[in-house]
Amino acid sequence: MTPRVAEIIYQMIAFLFAISVHESAHAWTASRCGDPTARMLGRVSLNPIRHIDLFGTIILPLVAAISGIPLLGWAKPTPVDPRNFRNPMLDDILTSVAGPVSNFIVATAALLLLGGISLSSASGHELITGLPGGFTGAVSDSPLTPVAMLLYALMTINIVLAVFNLIPVPPLDGSHVLRHFLSDPVRRLYDRVGIFALLALVYLGGNLLWSLIRPFLRFYVSMLGKF
Repeated sequence: MTPRVAEIIYQMIAFLFAISVHESAHAWTASRCGDPTARMLGRVSLNPIRHIDLFGTIILPLVAAISGIPLLGWAKPTPVDPRNFRNPMLDDILTSVAGPVSNFIVATAALLLLGGISLSSASGHELITGLPGGFTGAVSDSPLTPVAMLLYALMTINIVLAVFNLIPVPPLDGSHVLRHFLSDPVRRLYDRVGIFALLALVYLGGNLLWSLIRPFLRFYVSMLGKF
């Protein structure tokens, strides 16, 4: 197996796990806030099959991984009925941000585990310091290489998904925070044009999108270099 094929496989595994954590966090938080809809449909689960959207979860991420561009995509939306929330405004915000927060938690856990590998031995340190330069820079004969590759993919992909979903463009999670502070006419317009703004951001605003994500990736990679 070539390093590039291995990289794609680990990225896809990490992506499926990341979206499962993300959607499960939405469903779990909604249930805690009074809406059992997603929980009753089995969406509080790390089984990716329960969250897969054919295009957003399989086709688009696979094309992105093969093309070498940041791996973006989406899962099947978590069904939420705000009428069941005890505090509709606060609970909607909490449910929405739970997804990105869960991704940051996974990314941080992966960072700490990578740090542990780096501190474990000289070869472990060499392996981890080689990862930001691409998987070809990893110590291929180390038994920890597969673990480090998967952890690094988990760290980077969870960061990308967290930042992307926090962008306040409907229907992304960040929009559920902003929309509560808009007047009714502006909110209706905001919701209607949101999907077009999202498509423009993804397909035409690559540089803008990457400029939002890059600082977070750089921060985590810089932290990795401190171990």
